[in-house]
Amino acid sequence: MFWRCLIISNKELQINEDIRDREVRVIGPDGAQLGVMTSKEALEQAFAQNLDLVKIAPQATPPVCKIIDYGKYRFEQTKREKEAKKNQRIVDIKEVRLSLNIDVHDFETKVGHAVRFLKGGDKVKASIRFRGREMGHPEIGYDVMKRFAEALEEVAVVEKPAKLEGRNMLMFLASRPAK
Repeated sequence: MFWRCLIISNKELQINEDIRDREVRVIGPDGAQLGVMTSKEALEQAFAQNLDLVKIAPQATPPVCKIIDYGKYRFEQTKREKEAKKNQRIVDIKEVRLSLNIDVHDFETKVGHAVRFLKGGDKVKASIRFRGREMGHPEIGYDVMKRFAEALEEVAVVEKPAKLEGRNMLMFLASRPAK
């Protein structure tokens, strides 16, 4: 049994016989304007050159169609999409956990980790978890976070300043843009 599917959005362009408009503005394969003509005449011109008629601007009045090799056009379009996908980079968020009573060397080690993450192109989430009576001294946490941001001043910029959320204090850092 044959079922017809309802197509909600059509990413593909209309080509050849799918173009049902009465009049269309036609652009030749070399980019020259051929003028406004009926879709039948435009289709005949495309077939005479052994190419396809593709509607490239359906919202225009009259719609704009171009005479091109549709297979070659789709191939180049997918090639461009793959290239764009290859060049994009997903930024991860790496977490560095600090504590209120962190010692100097431990602090420097955490700063070193953050520098490595930032130079790798990732963002850094610095966090402090308050336990027990530590909740009574959030100002110490703000001081540690301020010291951490100052230590990373050359390689990072504070994206979100330190903020107490429940028992956690969080701060987000991103690598400084190159000048």
